[in-house]
Amino acid sequence: MSKQIAEGYDIPAVENWVKENVSGLTPPFSWTRLEGGHSNLTYQLQDANGKDAVIRRPPQGELLPKAHDMSREWSLISALGPTAVPVPEAIGFCESPDVTGAWFYIMGLIDGRPLYTQEETEAWIPEDRRVTLAHSFFDALADLHSLDPDEIGLSELGKKENYVGRQLKTWYRSWNSSIEFAQMDDPRAHELQQFFMDNMPDQGKARVVHGDYGLHNCLIGADSKVAAVVDWEISTLGDPLADLAYALNPWPENEEERALNLGGAGASGFPIRSELAQRYAERTGRNLDKLDYYIGFNRWKTAAILHGVYARYKAGQKSSEGIDMEEMRNRILASLDLSEQAVNRLK
Repeated sequence: MSKQIAEGYDIPAVENWVKENVSGLTPPFSWTRLEGGHSNLTYQLQDANGKDAVIRRPPQGELLPKAHDMSREWSLISALGPTAVPVPEAIGFCESPDVTGAWFYIMGLIDGRPLYTQEETEAWIPEDRRVTLAHSFFDALADLHSLDPDEIGLSELGKKENYVGRQLKTWYRSWNSSIEFAQMDDPRAHELQQFFMDNMPDQGKARVVHGDYGLHNCLIGADSKVAAVVDWEISTLGDPLADLAYALNPWPENEEERALNLGGAGASGFPIRSELAQRYAERTGRNLDKLDYYIGFNRWKTAAILHGVYARYKAGQKSSEGIDMEEMRNRILASLDLSEQAVNRLK
């Protein structure tokens, strides 16, 4: 048998740590690399008794202070495990970098797959099961937003106040600092930011917000339901309606929107966006009168994020080989268009 190698892992040290600290798994393991997950080094483990699990650690090299936060993900799946929100089983967490050079955690293996593209949805979800998937997807988000973070041990996950205000300041600063390199500005970016600052709804009680809730960050089971929500790295406490609006954005309201590149939510057979929002409202009891504010905010934020990426390409900080720069520029403008449309619906 050839010696196993796993990038970023000292296999004997990890297996010895598991033997001493984790019940229910019996080393030695077979290690199989899993792709995806924000470049974290993720492997499927199968123990000596045939039990499967997943191990995750950050990529190697120097990282930004809050990037690839294993403790955050561990905290979330540990706290949410006993709730209605589907997450992988929390099995073990090592916060000693002496074992393998970084913190890592082990979670249960989920039999499901993420859906990044329309083609993946069409291949994995029968058309007569797509309503089931859409309902399961938004029900899981509603269940998350129904939890009181103080009651499930997540009161220290992040600042509770002014979630949208803090985001507006962060991404407006990003837009302004990217103008020179991007060689691109748009007065709407500034006008919309001011509108959102001046018309911010009352946040209400903070809830756990996933921050990147989409079909690409859910594992969908063979029953066409969400088997687990994953990739909690950027989750924090904040305004649940901002999280909802982000999750709603890829779901089309009509056939014209469905013709756009909407990822996994672009397949036919799904309920329209307004129906899904209404289902969420009924499940949570939340008033969605200001939903277009949050939709507009998220579209504006998307424009700012893309603007920053575009600037890095233009500055030569990232290779633009194979990147359609004109299309990226058009996506920035289209995001501002959609933000403006949402604001106009409010007015």
